[in-house]
Amino acid sequence: MKPTSRTRTKKAIKTSERSNDQTRTIGEDKRRWILAAVIALLSFVVFLPGLSNEFVNWDDYETLVNNPQYRGFGWSQLGWMFTTFHMGHYQPLSWLTFAFDYWLWGMNPLGYHLTNLVLHSVNAVVFFFLGRRLLSYAVRLTNDRNELYINLSAGLAALFFSVHPLRVESVVWVTERRDVLSGLFFLLTLYGYVRAHANADGKSRPSWLAFSLTAFVFSLSAKASAITLPLVLLLFDVYPLHRLAGTWRSWFTPDAKKILWEKLPFALLAILFAIIAIFAQQSAGALRPVQQYSISYRVGQAVYGIIFYLWKSIIPLNLSPLYELPYDFEVWVGIFLFCAGAVLAISAALFLLRRRWPAVLAAWVFYLIVLAPVAGIAQSGPQLVADRYSYFSCMSWAVLLGGGFLYLLNSLDARLGRHSVLIAALPVPGVVLIILVLLTWMQTQVWHDTRSLWNHVIAVAPESSVAYYNLGRIAENEGQLAEGLELYRRALRNNPLNADAHYNLARLLAKQGEQSEAIAHYRDVLKIRPNDADAHNNLGLLLAARGETAAALDEFHRALQIDPKYAKAFFNLGRALARQNELDKAIESYRQALSISPNEVEILLVLADALARQEKFAEAVMHLQKAITLKPEIPDIHVALARALAAQGKRDEAEKHYQEALRLLKAKSPAPPSGATIQ
Repeated sequence: MKPTSRTRTKKAIKTSERSNDQTRTIGEDKRRWILAAVIALLSFVVFLPGLSNEFVNWDDYETLVNNPQYRGFGWSQLGWMFTTFHMGHYQPLSWLTFAFDYWLWGMNPLGYHLTNLVLHSVNAVVFFFLGRRLLSYAVRLTNDRNELYINLSAGLAALFFSVHPLRVESVVWVTERRDVLSGLFFLLTLYGYVRAHANADGKSRPSWLAFSLTAFVFSLSAKASAITLPLVLLLFDVYPLHRLAGTWRSWFTPDAKKILWEKLPFALLAILFAIIAIFAQQSAGALRPVQQYSISYRVGQAVYGIIFYLWKSIIPLNLSPLYELPYDFEVWVGIFLFCAGAVLAISAALFLLRRRWPAVLAAWVFYLIVLAPVAGIAQSGPQLVADRYSYFSCMSWAVLLGGGFLYLLNSLDARLGRHSVLIAALPVPGVVLIILVLLTWMQTQVWHDTRSLWNHVIAVAPESSVAYYNLGRIAENEGQLAEGLELYRRALRNNPLNADAHYNLARLLAKQGEQSEAIAHYRDVLKIRPNDADAHNNLGLLLAARGETAAALDEFHRALQIDPKYAKAFFNLGRALARQNELDKAIESYRQALSISPNEVEILLVLADALARQEKFAEAVMHLQKAITLKPEIPDIHVALARALAAQGKRDEAEKHYQEALRLLKAKSPAPPSGATIQ
């Protein structure tokens, strides 16, 4: 039976509609990717000054410059990356990216900064696509311009996130690679989870959930900050996905239990990496004990941080690489109480308005959940708050801003035409973004080098002790000892409990012969850090120089109780004992030092001298011969060996070493000027 003309017409119309839908979908996808490319480009360009930045002596040196362990992909390097708690972090994925940078760039900081910028730009793109999904769930629009408005709103959210000055620390500080890298997989985890529940048929759900779980593992392997993510997924189920509705009692129905069990793999991973993170911090001595920093102050710090990041998201001025923990917490009690009241008031208000403003409450809860691990309850480091802690937590404010803009577009659309809507709505966010870009561009240059970084900290917070201490280190390294002394003293005026400033000030004072004051500062170090082996050792040296041998021996013994593998303390203990003619004990200490540092020439020399004083010339000669193989250019070794050989009656060999010592001494002596006579 042949189809009628009407049937053929209907088929043609359906085919045409299907073709138009496909064309429209392709066009929409193309526009989305063009917008995503623009977002990535802007996110990259705003941080361009960072490409000329150096490594800064604020963890970059300890992490990268002075650390050869990550440089390569051999089994030893890979084993180190996956087992180390270096600097108090477990971050094997971050180490792998550093190894890749080293393979490409060596130690050129440009390459390391470039990787950070690229990762952050990719994060902005993923944020855009995640934002689209979340906004499409949260705000139901009814007009035919949904796609355009959602794209613009998600684009605004992505840019507000990516070009905000609070992002600078995470992006341009090479050490904080872990933020942008973990952030990438954090966003992919959320995107995969949202996609898993996007389709009503649920056919692709297992694949997207597997993708989400895998991304979560990668995020945790770069940095443990994402450990609260299972709670974020639960929040998403409530809003905007609406998979869990009603009161919490309804969450124990059979269907709701399936949704809860879905989080179990995520929760187990989070617990595992949280335990590893605690061990990592403890191994580095980074966690502050409760006895030193009470729970009440930690809670005060946490509520202060909650208000701080919210305020700086709105008014991002006077940002600093370091907001130092206050020396006197009592002064901050009033501020902490005010912040606690503000947090409670905001929480109560949003809970009461949860039906009218569910998106605002969801953004607030997300913010609190993600900020919790770095809020200060488990305190590590000298910072009260830190810009980098906003990288994850303030994502919700960017999405909320996009949602507000989408609501505005929809409201204006009911009264204005499409072009009029854009003309009316775009100028204000455009101006805001321009201001953010300018602030970010300037903040990026703060991190250009170590000196500019600490000078900026002082410009923002003149009371910073850590900043003056680090400027003192710069001055000392440049040979400006007087300036270094003054900067260390300024650091101690700002915080008398800065043990590092006491220690470095003591070292410089000892170099200048100010023994009494140096001893006083070493004792101040030990009041603050009684288990500082270096301070005990150095204090012992000064006491020995003043003839207080018994007190010096006590300090060396304390250093060795703290660190039984401390070669310097064994060496100095041996020297003090040798001065008292306790040669057997001295030799035993020297042997201990040599077992720890077998190629240390100075230890070989003093051990040989002590042995020679006991007329054990054969063993003395053995150690001196080893010293000569290590440092044949030192005349004193040849002289000591010549004497030991002469004592054995080996005069010909002794003469050779005397002659070699004389030759080396002459080679070191400067030639007299022409026409001059040697006196």
